[in-house]
Amino acid sequence: MTKFQVNRRTLIKSGAAFGAGLALPTIFTSSARAYLNEPKGDTVTLGFNVPQTGPYADEGLDELRAQELAVQHLNGEGDGGMLNTFSSKALKGNGILGKKVTFVSGDTQTKSDAARAAAKSMIEKDGAVMINGGSSSGVAVAVQGLCQEAGVIFMAGLTHSNDTTGKDKKRNGFRHFFNAYMSGEALAPVLAKAYGADRRAYHLTADYTWGWTQQESIAKATENLGWETVNNVLTPLAATDFSSYIAPVLNSGADVLILNHYGGNMVNSLTNAVQFGLRDKQVNGKQFEIIVPLYSELMAAGAGANVRGVYGSMNWNWQLQDEGSKAFVKSFGEKYGRPPSNSAHTCYVQTLLYADACERAGTFDPCGVVEALEGFEFDGMGNGPTLYRADDHQCFKDVLVMKGTENPTNEYDTLEIVEVTPRAQVEYAPDHPMFAGGDLGQCNSGA
Repeated sequence: MTKFQVNRRTLIKSGAAFGAGLALPTIFTSSARAYLNEPKGDTVTLGFNVPQTGPYADEGLDELRAQELAVQHLNGEGDGGMLNTFSSKALKGNGILGKKVTFVSGDTQTKSDAARAAAKSMIEKDGAVMINGGSSSGVAVAVQGLCQEAGVIFMAGLTHSNDTTGKDKKRNGFRHFFNAYMSGEALAPVLAKAYGADRRAYHLTADYTWGWTQQESIAKATENLGWETVNNVLTPLAATDFSSYIAPVLNSGADVLILNHYGGNMVNSLTNAVQFGLRDKQVNGKQFEIIVPLYSELMAAGAGANVRGVYGSMNWNWQLQDEGSKAFVKSFGEKYGRPPSNSAHTCYVQTLLYADACERAGTFDPCGVVEALEGFEFDGMGNGPTLYRADDHQCFKDVLVMKGTENPTNEYDTLEIVEVTPRAQVEYAPDHPMFAGGDLGQCNSGA
């Protein structure tokens, strides 16, 4: 068994009751094969690793709300949510494999080291068989690597970098969320139709794995339709004031500003851009435009009126009218009094997908779960027919193009769906250059 140094972390209890004693991880030998943290009692523990602090904290808190709701539904509490619409009927609302689901949680702080420490502690101290969550691709890549080393399953939360299922993919890791390439392929045709093919774009980009691959993806997709990339400037993830980065845009000759920012970074950079009057300017005989390639409802709410008319993309949105989306929105809204974000949706779905894979495999053995998820096709979870591709553990499904609502009618009416881009338009070959390198490797059961 691989041994890990135990690190301190803070358990975020969120109203759930936990026992005083923490069990050390042990390997048990089942009738099939040995694996780490096999549940020996009448409960099974999941680890929810989300940012409670830092620039993506709002997303993390909504993820945790959804994770708690998923646990309730798995245990037969509440109205069942998407268990009622999921195409797989393996889950019965009696826990997972007859064991009641419990959970522990930690604060990633939107920092890779803190996230790894929290995940290690949940695996080592609490016997977590699966880690779910995260709102940063840097965190996701780090925790995915940790889970591969430890021998547990990582069901990624909000992670949009191409690298998560590209050069940094792992056999024990799975991503339901879409990626930067998909954003570019969905957005570019809509942008060209709205703004024309003769455009000059200036990029501000978060300086880490997500920002890099997001910028590469949207630049490539728009350049293929005739746009010119004037400049790309990297900005620190910890930045809060982007005024010094906005000023040079005015003299660059660009007529479009693309903000490859997320969370609080996006709220602040968009606010600064509007304060500088960019949206009121005419450049190259055209109205100056701003684009936010990756949206969330929480970001849009934070940006307020500044987001109106601004295009972006999303993995899912609460306004979708399929039966799965309506079931989830109803359950979440009744519990928390507000619609769920797309980060909440992906964490909820990932939790159910993990539980379903255990049921179909008849085991918590990570390698059995891997086998059940690879190549798994399903529906009823809010994005239409979806495939968990075996080659890279990336989900393929429809992608949403969004725009800030021009005339909102209430506090949640921040974004409108412009287009549901069909899955076929955003699919790519496993050896696509933007996803080159890396190897899934072998499943690790921790034995």
